[in-house]
Amino acid sequence: MTKKIAVLAGDGIGPEIVAEAVKVLKALGQSGLEIELEYGLIGGAAYDETGTPLPTETVAMSKSADAILLGAVGGYKWESLDISVRPEKGLLGIRSELNLFANLRPAILYPQLADASSLKAEVVSGLDLMIVRELTGGIYFGQPRGIRTLDNGEKQGFNTLVYSESEITRIGKVAFDIAKKRQGRLCSVDKANVLECTELWRETMTELANDYDDVELSHMYVDNAAMQLVRAPKQFDVMVTTNMFGDILSDCASMLTGSIGMLPSASLDENGKGMYEPIHGSAPDIAGQNIANPLATILSVSMMLRYTLGEPDMADRVEQAVSKVLDQGLRTADIYSDGMTKVGTIEMGDAVVAAL
Repeated sequence: MTKKIAVLAGDGIGPEIVAEAVKVLKALGQSGLEIELEYGLIGGAAYDETGTPLPTETVAMSKSADAILLGAVGGYKWESLDISVRPEKGLLGIRSELNLFANLRPAILYPQLADASSLKAEVVSGLDLMIVRELTGGIYFGQPRGIRTLDNGEKQGFNTLVYSESEITRIGKVAFDIAKKRQGRLCSVDKANVLECTELWRETMTELANDYDDVELSHMYVDNAAMQLVRAPKQFDVMVTTNMFGDILSDCASMLTGSIGMLPSASLDENGKGMYEPIHGSAPDIAGQNIANPLATILSVSMMLRYTLGEPDMADRVEQAVSKVLDQGLRTADIYSDGMTKVGTIEMGDAVVAAL
């Protein structure tokens, strides 16, 4: 049965890295993967053409698709716009419209890149961590929010951190289920000693653990978790946390793997439909120069095959192809080291296709 994939390249390096991921999808199509690609606008590119960062056509196309492949949004060009129409609103909007509440961010260190990590090889070698981030709630979406003027004339910015018990429970179930399939260890990250909202988070996770006798649950304050990620990252198997904490911790974890250009992600709804994207941004400073690393986007295709399209064998093939290319010594600028062969975005994509 043909699967429909919505392709949203976005801004900056988005079109370049997505183009390489599409090459991989098309190569798999020659091996029996039945897919149909549809293209839409999001972010700054959508604003320039339609006046909104998330056109209704893009929402409709994404809702009718089986999966979404996203590049990146944002850039200096649009920073002066009102916050309501900045490119990032397109990304937040599509997550909300599709109810993509579970963000999976694996941090896996390929052995070929141990020397590219910012930490000593003995600290990070063998790292295989999954961060599960709640994606449609918390302080990024909470109301009320805004900037107001107080009676004394001073301006004040305010945002609301809010989570309901049901929101915490559903992301918790995703994390527990993933932990069951891995090493059976789940660390819930909060700030329950200061924030009542995350006190409820901890209470709910603790109660949910009663349904998962085969998973060991632990709790950690977010400041300590950030420290532990760079002190002894292999102590973690699966981490689950709030929207903002997950945003920060997953970027921190990315540098353990050698480059943020190596980390894919999946954002899933309750039925396993997902949007797949690299965790890095649009990097407008290097856009159009054929130097961006497309591997995170290509590995996002692997996650799409595994979590939404039901093609685990093809997912394995993509991951093995990436590993083979690294074995060949091919490196984009962000993971380059002496003795390796530096290649561009296009060349790296072509190499992965050839390895397939």
